[in-house]
Parts: sequence; C-alpha cells; structure tokens
Amino acid sequence: MIKNFKWLFLVAATFIACESDDETTTVVEEPLTAGSADFSKFVSVGNSLTAGFSDGALFKDGQSGSYTNILAQQFAKVGGGEFKIPFMADNIGGFSISGNQGPAPLGVRKFFNGCGPADVSGISGTVLGASIATSGPYNNTGVPGAKCIHLVIPGYATANPYFGRIATSPTQTVLNYATTQTPTFFSLWIGNNDVLGYALNGGDATLDQITPSAGAPGVGFDASYNAIVDGLTANGAKGVVANIPYVTSIPMFTTIPVKPVNPNSYFADTNEPNCSVVYPISAGDVATINTINANLMGALSSIVPDRFSLLSTTSNNPLLIIDESLEDKGPTIVFAATNSGNPTLVALASYLGATYGKARQTKTGDLIPLTTRAVIGTQNTSLPISLLQQGLGAYGITYPLQDRHVLVPTEIAELKAATDAFNATIESVATSKGLAFVNANELLTKVATTGVSSNGYTVKSTFVTGGAFSLDGVHPSPRGYAVIANAFMDAINKKYGSNLKPVDISKYRIQFPSSL
Repeated sequence: MIKNFKWLFLVAATFIACESDDETTTVVEEPLTAGSADFSKFVSVGNSLTAGFSDGALFKDGQSGSYTNILAQQFAKVGGGEFKIPFMADNIGGFSISGNQGPAPLGVRKFFNGCGPADVSGISGTVLGASIATSGPYNNTGVPGAKCIHLVIPGYATANPYFGRIATSPTQTVLNYATTQTPTFFSLWIGNNDVLGYALNGGDATLDQITPSAGAPGVGFDASYNAIVDGLTANGAKGVVANIPYVTSIPMFTTIPVKPVNPNSYFADTNEPNCSVVYPISAGDVATINTINANLMGALSSIVPDRFSLLSTTSNNPLLIIDESLEDKGPTIVFAATNSGNPTLVALASYLGATYGKARQTKTGDLIPLTTRAVIGTQNTSLPISLLQQGLGAYGITYPLQDRHVLVPTEIAELKAATDAFNATIESVATSKGLAFVNANELLTKVATTGVSSNGYTVKSTFVTGGAFSLDGVHPSPRGYAVIANAFMDAINKKYGSNLKPVDISKYRIQFPSSL
C-alpha cells in the first residue's frame, strides 16, 4: 500500500509540474505589421489569373478565391482597405447573349462529372454588354484574355467584354482605370497571354502571335510593361510583380502523351470504351488498323521511314501531325507512289504528296494541348467523299493534325525564348523600381515536378488529381491560387519588412461541384 501511495504521489507531482509549465510558458505572437508598405488602397492589375478565372470561366466563387482577394484579406489585418471585385452575376460563368449562353471563352464553367470535365447547366445572368461601371471603381482590375500590350491600348473596352463591363468610357485604358484609383499598393501579374495565345493555337501565327519585345507601348512588350509600372508607381505606390511561367509547366500542354492513340478507343467498332468500362482490343479494332497499315502507313513508312511507322494493334500509337519545320518530302512521296505499281497508290500519288510531305508521327518533345483531345479521330469533312470512304480523313490517325493542334520543338523553343526575354524585362523593372518580385516561373515549375507542400498537403500540376490546377488546364484551382498568394506574401514580406502570415491551403478546395 505504501508503495502504491508513492506512485500516486509521483504521478500527482508530474501532473502538477505539467500544469505549472502550461501556466508559466506563454507563446507571444509577434504583432502583424505592414512594414514599409501601405495597403490602405490595394489595386490588382493583370489578366485572368488576377481576376480569379477557373474551370474555363469567370464566376463569383472563383473570383472570391482569386490570389488577389486572398492577398486583400491578409492586407486587411495590417491596415488594408476595402477590395472591391467586379463580381459576375452568378456561379454559372461567362456571359449570356440574347438569352443564350455565350461560346467559350464566354461559356459556362466546368465541373468533374466522374469521367472528365463537363459543362454546368444553366444560362449566365451576366449579360454581354451590360455595364456595372457605376458601381465601381473596382480594386480588382484583372481582365481575362488581356495581354501586356492591351493594358495601355485605348478602346480595349470595346474589344474585351470583361473590361467593357467596368470601364468608365469606351476609350479608357486598363492602366488608366487602375491609376485613377490612386493605389498605395498594387500587384501586377501580366504577360502570360503574350505567349499563351500562340501556344494554345499550336504555334500557328495566323491565329495568334507572340508579342514582340520591341515596339512602342501597345505594340511591344518591353515598352508596354515599363509604361504600366511607371503609371502605377507615379504617385509613390509600392507593389509586387510576378514573372511568366513556361507553358511546359501547366497541364494544358503536359497531360496528353505523345502516344495517345490506343487501339481500343480510336478505331470504331461496336464496343468502344467509356468512362466506366474499357473493352479489350477487338477483332474489329485489329482489322481497321491492319487496313490503315495496308492502305497508307505501310507506303509512308517505306518511303520516309524516319517519319512514319506502322500502327500497332497491341499498344498505344503516336499521332499523325504536320510539322512545318520539316523538309517537304512531297515530291519524294509522289514519285514513289507513282512508280509503286500499286493502282491505289498511283491514283493517290498527288494527294499523298500534298498531304503528307511535311507530316510525321509525334515523338518525345512534342506538346499536345488538352483541347486537341476533342479533335483526335474526328473526320476532316472537307475531304472528298471518296477519301473519307477509304478511311483517310481521321485527324491524328490517317489525316495529319494541323499546325494549330500541336506544339513542335521549334515552336516550344520560340515560346521559351520569348518567355525568358519577357521575364528578364519584368525582373529588371522590379529591381529598378524597388518592387517585390515573385518568381512564378520557378514556383510553377516546382509544382509541375516535385510539387509544393504546405499544411499537410502537396499540390502538383497533374490534371484533375494534382490539386493545383482547375479543369481548364491553364488556371489554378482555389488551392492553387492560395499557394500563389502565399508566394506573393513571402515576396512582399522580404521586400517591405511586413510579416503577413501565409494562409492554410487546406482550407481551399481543389474542385468546385456542379452546383454552388
């Protein structure tokens, strides 16, 4: 019994000691401070990333989850004022036109339906052309679709409905809209679209071009960027700027492999796979592939073996694409087909030369945008019916995907060179103006490789499941925007001596449901 009392005494003493420690150990948190920054009038300038675009659309909950709104919420703890957002009417996204939903990029947002991205139902209450300018000015001046050069062009409000709905006049520039608010602090993340438009169009310069570095404001990137920062800092405002990520770091260009054509999906028979069921390769699939090899790929692979090979009946196949950087082998193909002794090839000789002279199959180093997935295997209906009947019209399989559908290494090199040049300008301007600088390129490269971890979660760029990006493959998810906001705050703290606290990324969702 005495022994037991001794143990009870020791246990009690231990509890008393613990309680005593709890009472005497006090964690004192350092008071939050803005440092040398003044967040009382915060204005954000940029494009869709600044606006909070997500899942292929601009909508209310997406705007609330923008990295700029997250920043404003943290700024409010150290003297930041109201941050007014030009909210869309609802969570459907995009604009309605005469009672109908507008097409992309004015369309509805997407949600994950268990198989892949799908459009939410409904028609947006945001009417195309309806102005909300009188309820402004709005602190978030992010304009989806805007390039750096657009921010200084008078009349951009008539070309872009997202800016048109908040501009005070048709001739107002985005820069003027921001500076007339006399910000004490600003964020600027612009330039992504100056390369992204070209990339999304597969490097087809007839559809969109990389902005040139040289040229006057509104024409060249460098002069436009300098004019924007000069305007934003004219009244002594401090700010934070970010550079441009490589397109190779976003899932739009990294999701589809160079050999995506599996034998059981793209060669139609009666048992094509769907979301829940994947049927085995059937006799019909094999017969179709063998016919393509006999009528087309066999000839091409024998004439130009370094560009073409037979399609496999057992494993995934590459895509057939146009590569404008290639030497034109059209004359070689015409000559070989004409002298083949095969009546079918003789009859098709001119067509084969014209169609496949600069074609090849995809290989490592090519990038296939997510948007191309909807094109693969569809028919080129502009071809004569006789060619379609011979099975020669399937995009990516028997008919080459065009320049706009794929990025080839020469185009990727162009994009990298332009991005590097723009980023050099951005960092140089940030240094000369004494602004905080965010290396967004480095951050998103890390997201795409090792991932970024915080609060027990790791976000990566893996499409749908990685958590960093939304279902459009370009814009972040709310959690991705939170990671970006933390990077901005870290840069601000280092530059201005503030001690803004990072947000808990686990409190931000990675996907929006179909109904909000």
